[in-house]
Amino acid sequence: MAVLEAGSRNLFDELRGRAIDVLWHPALSEATGSEVRSLLDDIENDRVHLDALCVEGTLMTGPKGSGKFQMSASFGRPFAHLVRDLAGRARYVVAVGTCSAFGGIPAAKGDVTEATGLQYLDDHVGGLLGKSFVSGAGLPVINISGCAPHPGWIMETLSALSMGDLRGEDLDALGRPRFISNHLAHHGCDRNEFYEFKASAATLSDRGCLMENLGCRATQAQGDCNLRGWNGEGSCTKGGFSCIACTAPGFQNIQNYHETPKLAGIPVGLPVDMPKAWFVALAALSKSATPDRVRRNAHADHVIVPPVRPAPKNTSAKKAKGDKP
Repeated sequence: MAVLEAGSRNLFDELRGRAIDVLWHPALSEATGSEVRSLLDDIENDRVHLDALCVEGTLMTGPKGSGKFQMSASFGRPFAHLVRDLAGRARYVVAVGTCSAFGGIPAAKGDVTEATGLQYLDDHVGGLLGKSFVSGAGLPVINISGCAPHPGWIMETLSALSMGDLRGEDLDALGRPRFISNHLAHHGCDRNEFYEFKASAATLSDRGCLMENLGCRATQAQGDCNLRGWNGEGSCTKGGFSCIACTAPGFQNIQNYHETPKLAGIPVGLPVDMPKAWFVALAALSKSATPDRVRRNAHADHVIVPPVRPAPKNTSAKKAKGDKP
């Protein structure tokens, strides 16, 4: 559903413009009942070629591995079994969203449904399809994580597959396309000035940095969320909410999304690649150098002190002999 906002045309026209034909989608396609059963029979018997199997949502394999917690009424078998059979026929297998990539919300602590992602359960490789699974093209499951994933991530991944331009080296260690995971949600955040000076928000309505007190994980979360934005401009931090690192496995087990876990007053989750000693030293230096404008604006819900260049000082100089007035 996240991909519906993928462009100016309707989704199917956007896909056709990228040489992609949708065989079937459970919510968007007109085909139902016997038509779909016939299509799947053709795929499973190699009469119809399946280039990409895209799966959205967690796979529930319980009770006791039977998959009967998540039955497919149309096909009379567990959904997990259907996905496993189709995955064996597909040239590429794509997990759309964190649930199908890593298990997501249904796989949170206390889960009794035996929920899992396609090839991962949190950051443990295996999942429904198993550690050794590779698709017909020799790739593991391609994980477009995010809750929900950006429509651009989905469309660009499918476009790259359509053009044969996505290889194993283009995926990170968790199977995510690098054009997404080579960035952090922190990149492009409009609160970065407050982050630089460690001018931190105290409540969610404040304009300051949300990392120190309010649980923001944008400096650790992989994704270009603040570089491209949703609906052209939106993002979690731009909307005043902390980044909860929804592109990462295990994000659903965060105890309090609005609170930064600390040890001896220092955030436990530090920016990627930054040693703790460096962060402490940088934070102390930054806070001591924070301009009054930044400090005051950090604890307000709007700009109360605009950036103003200091007025030039009045100066006078003696005219040299011979200078013209």
